[in-house]
Amino acid sequence: MKSGERCACQAKRDKERKAEFDEKRPSSSARGYGSKWTQARAEFLAAHPTCNRPGCDAPATVVDHIIPHRGDMKLFWRRSNWQPLCAHCHNVWKQSQEKRQ
Repeated sequence: MKSGERCACQAKRDKERKAEFDEKRPSSSARGYGSKWTQARAEFLAAHPTCNRPGCDAPATVVDHIIPHRGDMKLFWRRSNWQPLCAHCHNVWKQSQEKRQ
């Protein structure tokens, strides 16, 4: 096994933990990501077409909440809390940042 790789039992525990979390998590619509969000997201990305992460000029495909809203709908809809990111920066850089908080 290479350094940093997870053994089969660790991977299984991770998968079980994720399944348990997903089972309890509200639907995307219940979390605010319905048709109103789809429209607002499209408008925001049209106005901000490139990734906001310094050094990345990739097309933005994700509207990221700078401060995670954690269900706070006022913070969810606050456009000053939105930033355009490409999928890679959102899924790698931003997610690792949030895990450290």
